[in-house]
Amino acid sequence: MNTHTYPVEVEWSAPGGTADYRTYPREHLLSSAATTSIAASADPHFLGDPALWNPEQLLVAAAANCHMLSYLALCALRGVTIVEYTDTAVGTMVETSGAGGRFTEIRLAPRVVLAPGADADLALALHHEAGEQCYIAASLSCPVTHSPRIVTA
Repeated sequence: MNTHTYPVEVEWSAPGGTADYRTYPREHLLSSAATTSIAASADPHFLGDPALWNPEQLLVAAAANCHMLSYLALCALRGVTIVEYTDTAVGTMVETSGAGGRFTEIRLAPRVVLAPGADADLALALHHEAGEQCYIAASLSCPVTHSPRIVTA
């Protein structure tokens, strides 16, 4: 059995630290072996900067990205030529009593553009298989659903 690790660094600092809950900065950087850092913050509902990525968006992005990568690989292996893939993914989180919360669902809405002559039925069916192969979706306690739209170029 293969084991993989994905180290990610999170950097945050503030001269005043977290002395005041309402005013400490939520902005931080995420980095990994990739050469580009991501500026991030808390969700605006939790006093973060709305111009920066937040953990909730990153989770939804990870699920959408994983599904796309799984789907494109399956299409390539099965001879279905995709020329464009876009997704408008939406995650729903509910706050629970106390200070917690949890995601109740992540909905993916990929729009897939096929090359002329590609098998649209197979392209549609491969979304189900991609959902089963996605490591991120398999790791979440909430459902990750998809409603693909297949069009031909």
